[in-house]
Amino acid sequence: MATMLVTGGAGFIGSHAAEFFAQRGYDVTVLDNLSRGRLLKRDDPNARFNWDHLARQGRVTLVEGDVRDMEKVLPLVAEADVVLHAAAQTAVTTSVVDPATDFHSNALGTFNVLEAARRGGRKPAVVFCSTNKVYGENVNAIGVEAGERRYRFPERWSAGIPESFSIDHCEHTPYGCSKLTGDLYVQDFGRLYGLRTGVFRMSCIYGTRQFGMEDQGWVAWFVIAALTGKPLTIFGDGKQVRDVLWVEDLLRAYEAFLTSDLPSGVFNMGGGQEMTLSLLELLELIKRETGIAPATRYADWRPSDQKVYVSDIRRAQEVLGWQPQVSPAEGVRRLIAWTREHRDRFTPPGGEA
Repeated sequence: MATMLVTGGAGFIGSHAAEFFAQRGYDVTVLDNLSRGRLLKRDDPNARFNWDHLARQGRVTLVEGDVRDMEKVLPLVAEADVVLHAAAQTAVTTSVVDPATDFHSNALGTFNVLEAARRGGRKPAVVFCSTNKVYGENVNAIGVEAGERRYRFPERWSAGIPESFSIDHCEHTPYGCSKLTGDLYVQDFGRLYGLRTGVFRMSCIYGTRQFGMEDQGWVAWFVIAALTGKPLTIFGDGKQVRDVLWVEDLLRAYEAFLTSDLPSGVFNMGGGQEMTLSLLELLELIKRETGIAPATRYADWRPSDQKVYVSDIRRAQEVLGWQPQVSPAEGVRRLIAWTREHRDRFTPPGGEA
């Protein structure tokens, strides 16, 4: 059977990927340094939740270690047919406060994984979790139209942002820069050294086992706040829009790439124009499903925050034969049910997020 290394496998996407591919017959090794709390500069009582969940799964081996440690990475990559590289510092605001850690985790960590793949004899396929933040402020430069509850792109961009959209001459934040560095290295190692590489520039991925907070995982965070009585801060006016994608739909896209004959690919990955939510619309959806309207305050826009980001997913649809399946309404219902079931994992009202 095929072997897979999932870096960052104790995280939200990584843990779902490890479970998903193990259930499909892969022998999966998970590498994680369990540093979520340290990276976010706060205590995180759920830092080991996904790690402990994976420990109960078959065909999954857990290894504690850091992608910044090449001596740890080399032998693990040497055993893998596929490397799914999800390890990262993932919060934009954290990158602004501590850009050095962000760079070492995201840029250097990705380089180590690629260099290990280059040195190893197996030449594993590499799937990289990139981000829509690689496009930076250029997304805002195209302008938006304002409706009552949401912004929208002008008609020219109604299908969303394509993979060919410019990454140049704009602000990205340190997080966007470090992820773009990894993104480009993955593409170049594929071309230069013959590695099979898939780059997935992800929009808002959400789902169960996502311990969202104010600066990370906004869909989950809004649900958690509503069900636990925590106040919400909306940065901006709440009309900002994202396309949202249920995590298992994302994993089916990874699988479609790995089972295809494509030598490489770059894909904008999200729900596309059919699956979008503004912050205000998410609040309305949560209230409709739970009867709860969280206490909400407004604050200034954050650096490089995009008023609208919608992925143009037509390339993934055409090339991979892939289609999102879970609607935002259904996904939020599932997330509400999971959060209620695990309510004891979250701090009481008034506690630290």
